[in-house]
Amino acid sequence: MDRKEVFITAEIGINHNGDISIAKKLIDAACVAGCNAVKFQKRTIDKVYTQEYLAQPRQSPWGNTQRAQKEGLEFGEPEYDEIDRYCKSKNIIWFASAWDIDSQRFLRKYNCQYNKVASAMLVKDDLLNEIASEGKYTFIAVGMSTMEEIDHAVEIFKKHNCPYEILHCNSTYPMPLEDANLLMINTLKNKYGCDVGYSGHEQGILVSECAVAIGATSIERHITLDRSMYGSDQAASIEPYELCELVKNIRIIERVRGDGIKKLSEAELQTKKKLRG
Repeated sequence: MDRKEVFITAEIGINHNGDISIAKKLIDAACVAGCNAVKFQKRTIDKVYTQEYLAQPRQSPWGNTQRAQKEGLEFGEPEYDEIDRYCKSKNIIWFASAWDIDSQRFLRKYNCQYNKVASAMLVKDDLLNEIASEGKYTFIAVGMSTMEEIDHAVEIFKKHNCPYEILHCNSTYPMPLEDANLLMINTLKNKYGCDVGYSGHEQGILVSECAVAIGATSIERHITLDRSMYGSDQAASIEPYELCELVKNIRIIERVRGDGIKKLSEAELQTKKKLRG
């Protein structure tokens, strides 16, 4: 991707709780903060989960089974049509991580600029081949993955000549700060010779800011209107005021990070003349 600034994605995911009006408020929050994109998640429930799992009990606002909960959180074509229209009206990019081949094919209708491989899907070769065959710039999250698994996924994208960016990630919700291991960003850059971003699930914004200081080329964070809302991802999300602070600080970090080349500014040259004679 040819870009000059860190690419910031507000991950709405399933934090809309099946309500398009909440989704729009989260899109609004991302726009106000100055994010580059918002992201959703798309699943075909009966393809992603087993019938046994879907029949298990689970209390939720939509019923008392896992199926009721999963279906309650899933947007269909009418909602995605509205997301597409609304994001275009707000001049913000949107894309989604598909959790199965049918969902990836569904998303093609919208001609999204980017694709995303969720950490949970990194070992699903059929899905990775389907995504990579499109040739779109793809963010590949590598939470829960060994280096061998990352190698294998990267080879699939190379085989298809599909451009990609790896997202360093720790898949705990929320992530303990000491598990961030941000130096992996440079490890992955050096090994794969590609841009490497950071997908964070920690509380707060400091770790994500540190990731940019270290050299992350993109940041993805889950966002929510309120962390106390129902949902498994809410506790690992940031609220709109934190998102605004994060984007503002990332843009400052970009300016102060520099290029690593030793040079004297005009102001410093004047000081040099004064102090060294």
